[in-house]
This record gives sequence, C-alpha cells and structure tokens, in this order.
Amino acid sequence: MVLLHVGTFQLDRDSHLSTIWHDLTPQIRLICSLLFVFATSFTANGRWWAWAIYGLGLAGIITLSRVTFSVLIRRVAIEFAFMGIVLLGTLFRGGGNILWQWGWLQVTTEGMTVLGSVSIKALLSLLMLNLLIMTTAITDLLKALIFLKMPPLLVAIFSSMYRYLGVLIDELETMRRAALSRNLMNNPRWQRLMVGNIIGSLFIRTYERGERIHASMLARGYQGISAIAENPPIKKVDRLVLVCLITLLSLGQGIYLF
Repeated sequence: MVLLHVGTFQLDRDSHLSTIWHDLTPQIRLICSLLFVFATSFTANGRWWAWAIYGLGLAGIITLSRVTFSVLIRRVAIEFAFMGIVLLGTLFRGGGNILWQWGWLQVTTEGMTVLGSVSIKALLSLLMLNLLIMTTAITDLLKALIFLKMPPLLVAIFSSMYRYLGVLIDELETMRRAALSRNLMNNPRWQRLMVGNIIGSLFIRTYERGERIHASMLARGYQGISAIAENPPIKKVDRLVLVCLITLLSLGQGIYLF
C-alpha cells in the first residue's frame, strides 16, 4: 500500500518531532503497532464497544504524536479506496434477516455486520500503520525489524526498495513528461494506452536497473545487508507505554468476557 502514495507523500514525514510517542524506542513503537493491529484484526465481528475503546486509544496516540492529520487522512483514504472494492463484496453475504433483495443480490443483517466489522478493522489498522510510518525514520524502522528477528534478506529488500524508490519516481516522471510533450495524454483513449505502456516500460527498466545495481553492489563487497547500528536500550517509559497499551487492548476484549 505504501507504493500508492509514495510519489505524493514522504514516508517518514513527521519523524523529526519531539513527543512522547517519538521518545519511544523504534522497536517499542513497532511492537505497539503490531499488537494494536493484531488485537483489532482478531476481534470477533460485531464487537463494536471493543473497537470504540481501541479507537479512543488510537485517537489519543495520534493527538500525542502531533502527526500532520490532513496528510494521515489522505494516505488512509487512498488505501481505503482500493480496499473498499474488496470490502463491498462482504455486503452481499448470506445469513440473518434479508433487508433488501433484487434478483440474486440480497443485503442481510449478517452482511451488514460483516461489512461494518471488517471496515472498522481495516480503518483502525491503516491509521495505526500509517502513523508508525509517518513518525518513524526508515532506518529506525529497519533496526526495529532486525530487533524482532525478521529475516535479513527481507530487511535488505525493504532497504533497497526505499533507497531506490526516488530513482524510479524520477524515471516515471521523465516518461510522463515525454508523453505530454508529444500530446499523447490529451485523448482519453490514448491516455489509457500510454499509461499501460508507461507501466510496462517502467517494469522492464526497473528490472534492468536492479540487475546493474546489484552487480555493482556485489563488486563493492555487498554481502546481503548493510551494516546497521544497534538499537537503543529499552527505557522505563517504553515499558510503561507497552503495559498501558496491553491494558487497553485487554479492556476492549474484557468487556465481552464479563
């Protein structure tokens, strides 16, 4: 999903701020985000009060982090628009009472519950993950992934993607300007054709450039992953925030147990 808006927004836009959220070590920020996403995603459908508690907690984190709210909403809106196509299919799920029917299409109470539940899960998860990406420098995020014992090859792929995304964006902009200078983007029919050709050409150029870059890296002694400094030690405030988050998530689940 990051690729959907990488040409418009900087990934770690608000990573330079000084707040309680930013003072946490990167690995604790990542752990908190993953715990929140897992707790939200694995909550059973229809548990609205649990998600209300999670939403209030997330709103507090967003407020404390002083993230640029307009940019956060725009990023989530772009991602949610693509997910909405998939989510719409859950509306026509069978089960429960029929609220509306037209031929073989029918909207039931079960479908409405599933649609609302999945939409809330997706929205809260996207907000949390985008908050993490916007407030954490990419180098710190890579360190946190290594701390969580992610495969080094996967971390190396993420690092290379981030390093050369700017090059690919410049290449895409060059091809777009070339098409505009030849008046190939004025006609809607030609515009669709040119967008397809540009995407295909960008894929081929990306593959060829990646091969050349990898060969040059191997010639300079590259062995799979760049040297990354050790993570900063975990502080008392990190443990406190982690305990508070676990308490919040437990409260959301505990409402339906007691």
